[in-house]
Amino acid sequence: MKKVILGFIAALACTVEETGAAQEAPAAAYHFTLEDCLSYARDNNYNLQSLKLSEDAREDAYRQSKKERLPNLNASLNENLNSSKGNSASLNGNYGLNAALALYQGGNISNAIEQNKLRMEQAYYQTSQYENTLTIQILQTFLTALGNEELLNYQKAVLKSSEEQWKQGSKQFQAGQILESDYLLLEAQYANDKNTIVNTQLSRDNSLLSLKGLLSISPENNLQIIYPDTTALSEMSILPSLNEVLSGTFYSLPDLKISQYSIDIAKVGLKMSKSSYLPTISLQGSIATGHSTDYSRFGAQLSDRLNEQIGISLNIPIYDNSRTKSKAAQSSIALQQAELDKKQTELEIRQTVSSEYQEVVAAYNKYRTTNIRQNAYSKTFDVYRAQFQVGSITAVDLLQQQNNYISALNDYLQSKYEFILKRKILDVYRGVQIKM
Repeated sequence: MKKVILGFIAALACTVEETGAAQEAPAAAYHFTLEDCLSYARDNNYNLQSLKLSEDAREDAYRQSKKERLPNLNASLNENLNSSKGNSASLNGNYGLNAALALYQGGNISNAIEQNKLRMEQAYYQTSQYENTLTIQILQTFLTALGNEELLNYQKAVLKSSEEQWKQGSKQFQAGQILESDYLLLEAQYANDKNTIVNTQLSRDNSLLSLKGLLSISPENNLQIIYPDTTALSEMSILPSLNEVLSGTFYSLPDLKISQYSIDIAKVGLKMSKSSYLPTISLQGSIATGHSTDYSRFGAQLSDRLNEQIGISLNIPIYDNSRTKSKAAQSSIALQQAELDKKQTELEIRQTVSSEYQEVVAAYNKYRTTNIRQNAYSKTFDVYRAQFQVGSITAVDLLQQQNNYISALNDYLQSKYEFILKRKILDVYRGVQIKM
């Protein structure tokens, strides 16, 4: 008994240790470039997977519609027990096979096959449409996180400088070289710079959290983005003409293809609604047999009662309370609506792309301007910092230049990543592979 108890305690200890180890196991870590994010999202985004299931459903509907050309076959079996007052109970049964084949339904089967084929193909472009939307969302969150990360690096350098200035100011104040107000300004600036870093970290983490959602990654998992090579900004500045962008957009953007499929589907729907005016022809056949109470002659009864039937039926519509006419009118309206929707889509795309193109040009010009400005303020700030160290300027002068530099730096980073984002969105419209 003692050995059993000791064994139980040892097993329990192992179980607790394993459980604790499992609880302390680090969350999964992801180290992704922009291309990795886009690739991972294509395979794991829940909304995208749902659309792909819709594609499978449309494909199954298309396969099923083709099978409607085949005959159907049904079997029936009935066994009955009959009993009445004054008569003995009797058993009888009937067995049969029935088949039917539609020879002509006004082209309805062919039209249904064509319509389901169009819907299947349209579903593919609807998935592609969402992929473009998802790509743009990933671009936005990835570049926002990237911009905050770069800004954070600059802010840490500024914080280090603020700390040195604050420490130096403390010595100068104790030595009576600066006023207390100057020292307090340096201390306030140092505290403000620390708070700014916290806010930037929070913004970066929120962007990463949004990115995890787009990738369908659990929030507790660690996601680190790999800094891309942004030296290709000069290449991004080489823009194709607006006509080239519009031509590429109209060729590759799935939105227009979806609109055209809606028109084609509506055309087939109009044919199907008009098919009710036409006659239908079907072929039917059956084979049946049965038996009565006498089971001693069961096989002979089945043979004697065997009957076969085959026939053709013709159904000619004459008057259906104008239901077919109304249905055809509604289908015609649906077709006109689909054609108008396509024209509206074309107009909106043309306007959107033209506007985005101009915004790319403006964003690039702003990026160049802010780059020059932040370089100038950076050098000016270095000069003022050196002057403050030797006591030739006040803390007010130093902090004013520091704030000017930080403001210029924020504008530069914001314009830099805004230009990259808008430039890449143009590539999404044109169907160009997104990479950095």
